[in-house]
Amino acid sequence: MKINTRPRSPLRLLCAALLATQATATLGQNTGDPAEPAMQRVEVTGSSIKRLVAETATPLSIFKAEDFARQGLTTAQEVLGKIPSNASSMGSGNAVGGNTSGLPTGGQASADLRGLGGDKTLVLLNGRRIANHPYDGASVDLNIIPIAALERVEVLRDGASAIYGTDAIGGVINFITKRSVNITNITAEVVAPQHKGGDEHRLNLSTGFGRLDTDGYNIFGVLDYHTQEVLTSQDRAFSRTGVIPERGMTVAKGTSGTTFPGNYFDAAADGGKGLAGNPYAATGCRPPLSIPSGSGTCRQDYTRQIDDLPQQEQVAFFGKGAFKLGGGHLATVEYLHAENKVKARTAPPPQTGLILPGTSPYYPGNAGGVPAQPGLSGQPLSVNWRPVEAGQRQIDSTGKADRLVLALEGELAGWDYKTGLSHAISKSSEKFTNGYVQDAGFAAGVLNGILNPFGVQDAAGKAYLDSTALRGEVQNAKVTTTGFDLKGSRDLMQLAGGPLALALGGEVRHEKAGFNVNRDIAGQAASSGLSGSLSKSGSRTIQAVFGEVNLPLIKDLEVQLAARFDHYSDVGSTTNPKLALRYQASSALVLRGSASTGFRAPTLFEKNAPPSKNDTNNSYDDPILCPGGVPQPGANPLRDCDLQQFKLQGGNEKLKPEKSTTFAFGLVLEPVKEVTVAIDYWNIHLKDKISSLPEQSIFGNYARYKALFLRNPDGSPYAILDMNDNLGEVKTDGIDVSLNARLGRGAYGDFSVSLDGTWTHQYDYQNERGGEFIANVGRYADNNPVFRWKHTATLNWRKGNWGATLSQSFKSGYTDQNLVAPQYQHDVPSYSLLGVSGSYAWKSWLLTAGVKNLLDKEPPFSNQGTLFQKGYEPRYTDPVGRAWYLRGGYTF
Repeated sequence: MKINTRPRSPLRLLCAALLATQATATLGQNTGDPAEPAMQRVEVTGSSIKRLVAETATPLSIFKAEDFARQGLTTAQEVLGKIPSNASSMGSGNAVGGNTSGLPTGGQASADLRGLGGDKTLVLLNGRRIANHPYDGASVDLNIIPIAALERVEVLRDGASAIYGTDAIGGVINFITKRSVNITNITAEVVAPQHKGGDEHRLNLSTGFGRLDTDGYNIFGVLDYHTQEVLTSQDRAFSRTGVIPERGMTVAKGTSGTTFPGNYFDAAADGGKGLAGNPYAATGCRPPLSIPSGSGTCRQDYTRQIDDLPQQEQVAFFGKGAFKLGGGHLATVEYLHAENKVKARTAPPPQTGLILPGTSPYYPGNAGGVPAQPGLSGQPLSVNWRPVEAGQRQIDSTGKADRLVLALEGELAGWDYKTGLSHAISKSSEKFTNGYVQDAGFAAGVLNGILNPFGVQDAAGKAYLDSTALRGEVQNAKVTTTGFDLKGSRDLMQLAGGPLALALGGEVRHEKAGFNVNRDIAGQAASSGLSGSLSKSGSRTIQAVFGEVNLPLIKDLEVQLAARFDHYSDVGSTTNPKLALRYQASSALVLRGSASTGFRAPTLFEKNAPPSKNDTNNSYDDPILCPGGVPQPGANPLRDCDLQQFKLQGGNEKLKPEKSTTFAFGLVLEPVKEVTVAIDYWNIHLKDKISSLPEQSIFGNYARYKALFLRNPDGSPYAILDMNDNLGEVKTDGIDVSLNARLGRGAYGDFSVSLDGTWTHQYDYQNERGGEFIANVGRYADNNPVFRWKHTATLNWRKGNWGATLSQSFKSGYTDQNLVAPQYQHDVPSYSLLGVSGSYAWKSWLLTAGVKNLLDKEPPFSNQGTLFQKGYEPRYTDPVGRAWYLRGGYTF
């Protein structure tokens, strides 16, 4: 791949077009339209990968909507969670505490092929882009995908930047809707967990009229509504507390030093050495939320006041019209509108550095009833206090997506063509609806003796606390994408193995992003992470041309070439080629392989995101004022020791594109007609990965990252500087395995078995250019584990109107994060879930009943401290447990 910054005009872009490969992959992309003669080439991949003739030079997996409906999968995120090559299955739980970013995420759920990040997996709807979620600008929010409108999901598991451009380094996921609808169907579904919390309800309606073949048109629409109830940490035993001493999660490790009742620090006590304490530590603090630290202070078990899964509500509408224009031309119009609402709750707001003067009635030993404390100097105290009476912090996130596509396709001058104009908008906004307080007013209440930081408020204190409540919209963001594409294909000449097929195309796309912070509200709440943020915006234009050629040189050998040239108005230009081969060694064996380069331009958000000061996820000691947990002269242990610190995050206008090389090869074997086995090796090398440094790496190596520790003029810690940057390289490779067996018809019905698995051999990455490589496979490295082996397996049975499915998902074990004492370090065991369902079709009715997590298996224990949820790893496990589901559909 070659990148340069010399701008080129659209004319020069067209002149740069190269012949390329796989007309079936781009021009043959079946978009679900009912009549598309030029698109029939996609049928070489078929509607499944069960037959040898369906295998192509690139590994393509196809999942039918009817299959994941039988398994009770109610969201696109759940569907992708069953794909072994997809790394993470965490969705709305991201909204709790902002996950690893510290900022509100809007409850976004994203795909992550090969574990390279959601920003390197391209998500399409009917072969065209959707506007990315505005808070990272790098990945599509899966919550907007109208699952009830889907016919199938196609997953291209090798690099596709030569075909699609940016985002396609890890692969492509194409959600394909129904071709047409001319009936009415009403479906209702209930998911009822055995244990409290997490109930789901779904209702969808689809209807349409007109037949293309006879009426010349078809118009249909699908409306889908889905809700999930909150699952709190207290609803499950494995997530109820961050203090599990028998596992090494001590009071110091799993709690916060900002608590109720508040901890104090008297800098003037003990001859100026200082004294930290809590008036109620000796009597047990206020359990279970607040517990003694063992050193005279209290600690807050904040895990008790967060959600494992937030309350969520989704609604989506998808409509499509197709119209024959005569002469073989077909016009289509598509419209998508989706909304996703999430209510995420965390512990009450931490308030630090509060000043309690000696004149306050609530100074220990004064008239307010707070017990006197020996050793106090009578000078003002610095207090850390978490006002539990203010309630849990709650952020209500609303995401909206709209997408309109006008398309035309047909045959013109010997070319099969397809062209379209699309306009997509993705918006998100966050509101403070509970728990947040005005920092300045709150601090004034302590200073003026109105608020009691050590006990329950009296009537005046409660009224004052209520007056500091902070409500309203704190931020919003919007991404707009407008694009025009044109593709054409034709056969040029006959070769020994078949026709030489040529495809050429071009694309112009304009992206605009804006991130707005309501400073009137955000500036009053440091715990929001947005108090120092400024509104920012950016835009860019992308122009691209690409070409493909398919060369069947001999009867059983196809050579495919592709290349794409992209020019970004703010980044520069890049050319990416791809070579693919397919050899039919025998009627029972296909050999295939591909090699390509790729790139991903930094998103507008990654370049332009406003700086934000957020809490770290873990607690740390300041390396100067409290090295090794030992306070130094001038230290405030309530600020500098074993406490969440601050990190300053944001965009970087100097970011360069990520670059990659990918190659894959494999075979498809059909020893007998009923059995198909596919084995594919994949290898990806990524350079200049865009990310911020893991916080634990910065705190874990002060000598190396000393310059990133920012301090106030008095020497107290301000934040670590952790902006986006081009960090280093990622090297990963592994093997995908697929087995499909059709056991034939018999007296007991039809049986079929399938297994899809991914074995990851290597996942090594750098945190900086030229730095050491960190191994991630089978171990929790900085931010997450990479599983050595993942698979899904299903056994299907059909007889007449009856059907049944038994499914299993499996993830291998790994070495835990283990930021605990050596004697408590352990390995997380393997994790397997079983599901079973049965269905019956009767006249116009289709009934499905089943059980998810049949054995009611809890997530295995994990001592990870990266996420707000504690005691387990929420990104890869099911916190709900056994859940029954019932689905009924009526068609008329």
